[in-house]
Parts: sequence; C-alpha cells; structure tokens
Amino acid sequence: MRPVRNRLHLVGFGEAPATGLLPPRGCNAAPTKLRPLLGARMRAGLALYPPLMAPLGVMPPIRIDPAQLAVFGQQWTANGGALSRSPPYSSGQLGSLFDAAVGEALAQMLGGIPVVSPNATSLVASRSDCVEVGPVRVVGGVRPQNFDVGYRPDGVRFAFDSKTLNDKKSIGKNWQNMVNDLATEATTVHSRFPYAIVAFVVVLPRPALGDGLSAIIGTLERLGGRRLVDEPAHRAEAMSLVVWDPATGQLDAATPDPSSSLRIERFSDDVSGSYAARYKGLPPHAD
Repeated sequence: MRPVRNRLHLVGFGEAPATGLLPPRGCNAAPTKLRPLLGARMRAGLALYPPLMAPLGVMPPIRIDPAQLAVFGQQWTANGGALSRSPPYSSGQLGSLFDAAVGEALAQMLGGIPVVSPNATSLVASRSDCVEVGPVRVVGGVRPQNFDVGYRPDGVRFAFDSKTLNDKKSIGKNWQNMVNDLATEATTVHSRFPYAIVAFVVVLPRPALGDGLSAIIGTLERLGGRRLVDEPAHRAEAMSLVVWDPATGQLDAATPDPSSSLRIERFSDDVSGSYAARYKGLPPHAD
C-alpha cells in the first residue's frame, strides 16, 4: 500500500478528501474488508469521508434590526408596558431575535458551517459540524438544561441563553431568580465541560428600569469575565446587557456605560477570544 495525504480513492465510491491509503497499483476495487463498512454507511446516509475542516474566523458583531425591535415596542405599548408570553410579539419571540443573531454570527466564526434546528430531546447534534438554534439539551453537572444556541461537535463547546424581563413588575419580581438561573446554568455546563464557552444576553426595556439599574449592572459584570478554564464555574465567558427603547427600537447607547464589559459590542470579541484560546488549531478547525 502506498501512503497518500488528504485523499482516499476507492474505485466505485469516487474520490473525496480524507487521510488514508491508496490501493496497490493495478487494484481497481475497494479492499474486501472495507466494502461492508462503506456499504453500511451509504445505506445509512452517512458521509464516507470526513468533511473538509473549516478555517476558524472572527465572530461578527451581534446586530439587531431596530425596525424589528420597534414592532415589539408597539406591542409592548399596546399591552400597557409589557410583553405577553403568547404570540404575536411575545417575550419568547423577542429572545428568539437575539438567538438567531448569535447563532448566525457563531456559524460565521466557525467557518460558515450550517445553522440547524435541534431535536429538543437529543443529546447530540443532528450533523457532525453545525450550530444549533432552538432548544439545545445539555446534561451538565448540576441539572439537565435547555439552551437557545449550542455548538457540540464533540461535547459542548458553546452554550448560549437569552434572558428577557419585559415590565417593571417582572423585573422586580423575577430579577433575583434570573441571577440564580444565570449562575446555575453556567455552573452546570462548566462543571462537566470546563472548556466550554457559556454566554448570555439579558434584554430589558428602558422604561421598565428603576433605581436598581446600577445593582443589575454590577451583578451581571461579576457573573461574566471567565477567561481561564480553572476560574469559577458560575461565571460566563460572555455576558451582555441590552437596554432597548420600545418607542424607537433602538438600543441604548449609554446603558450600560460604553466602557462596561456588558456592552453588546463586546460580546463577539469575548466569544472569539475564549474560543480561539481553547480550540484554535484543533479539529474540526483548520490551522
């Protein structure tokens, strides 16, 4: 057998990128021992060869169209300063805007890989290398948890959740519960997958914020900023606070402060930096 790099040719199966061996010269059939395996993979609809590795890039900024947010703002105003849990323009659908934006940006960072909808009960991705946007099931060290965006080619590498509180009553009543959820979700991932990147975006309407804004910002800043894999598990690698104006759909340029680690403009840099530090040069990414 003669060795060859990056290509495997088996007559009858075509030619595809791989690392392996060519048959001896003059041989015009696949080795007998390989035929059942290759045939089984073909019948199962599986790839015969590993896919080409995609280059790891930089995560684009997270951008939300103000016109889309403005429609939610109209519903917020019509409801007397709140979003309901039921469509249209529900609190869950507001979070989905951010989920989709994060999923698309992450897929671009990972080399333009597909974005797919996961099976809510599956513990593995439906494709070998894809970003999942939807209920991504993760069995962590504390509890099973569904995340909104995930990347799990060989276990969890990225898990993201959007969090929305949409009126004064909800913020006053549920803020502390949200803090507990943020810390627990980060812990359940990091305690089992310490190299995983955990990220959150918290979305709040400006008119619903009261005197407790500085405490909210301080708490979220303390829950973010995890850079090293041996740092506390309850902290996230990327944490952003988005304050939006229901009247215009615009994001508040002054809250949090432009120098804060919570600015959505910093989110993608935080994800990119942490991911590259832990996975650059490792499969499924090319150098």
